[in-house]
Amino acid sequence: MLLFAFCLSFPLYIMEFGRIDPSIIDKINFKLPADATETAHLLKKSKVKNIKPEVLVGCAKWGRKDWIGKIYPLKTKEADFLRYYARHFSCIELNTTYYRAPTRKQAQAWRSKVGDNFKFCPKFTEEITHSRQLSDVRDLTDEFLEGISGFENNLGPVFFLPHPTMGPKTFETIHAFIESLPKDLDVFIELRQKDWFSDRIAFKNMFGMLENTNTGAIITDASGRRDCVHMRLTTPEAFIRFVGNGLHPTDYTRIDDWVQRIKSWLDEGIQKVYFFMHQHNELHSPELAKYLVQQLNMHCGLSIPEPVFIQKTGLFD
Repeated sequence: MLLFAFCLSFPLYIMEFGRIDPSIIDKINFKLPADATETAHLLKKSKVKNIKPEVLVGCAKWGRKDWIGKIYPLKTKEADFLRYYARHFSCIELNTTYYRAPTRKQAQAWRSKVGDNFKFCPKFTEEITHSRQLSDVRDLTDEFLEGISGFENNLGPVFFLPHPTMGPKTFETIHAFIESLPKDLDVFIELRQKDWFSDRIAFKNMFGMLENTNTGAIITDASGRRDCVHMRLTTPEAFIRFVGNGLHPTDYTRIDDWVQRIKSWLDEGIQKVYFFMHQHNELHSPELAKYLVQQLNMHCGLSIPEPVFIQKTGLFD
């Protein structure tokens, strides 16, 4: 019970970033921009022969009661949600750690419920990134890293979102924080402050630093912030946060576009792709994730297991 009290004591996670009025969805240009020139160059120099690339698909949380009867069997207890989630998905974007750093014991308890190849991708805590804005955070960072060490070989990339007001003037602060982290930690950053994308010099400096420090750059595909679909990889790994609109028809055409881009990245030498499915209400994330997996398998020659939905057997199921 303590394990899930930790998860469920926080507000329901809803992806509000980039949300728009549904009436204008059809007016948005969702076509993916061309890759940055640096992306093609990076993939070319990072290409390794005889290494099979991986594509991992997941959602933003597992604690959804409304997935009972959908991908969780009827009468599934909350304590078993993660165990069933890990049967459908290969990773989790662990946003719950933004609200409180897990203890090593809590991470170990989560790890005990998944298979060897499953990856937890935890988010740095709010106190580190927002309250202290990456300054004077050595003690908090050590506490966070100690806690997530409990994931052991199930630890995937960790990621952080600088406070949305942290623009180009905070470059040195962000750089210093990245340099302070262990070199063997797989780290990604999500940038939202608009000047990073509108100021070409700031963009070049930031993304050049990320490539030099082997830090990944998250691509967030949300309706209302098309600038965050920057298509500039800084490592031979991609971390994609896709925000759908409740299974609107454009969700599927956008996924089709992403499948073709991932196919080209696989051909060019990308080593790993993490694709996290979001909806503003996560109820329908499994449906779109299933479609994504089907299309990846069909077009990219992959064999990712599909999420399996509960079969309805009677009128009153």
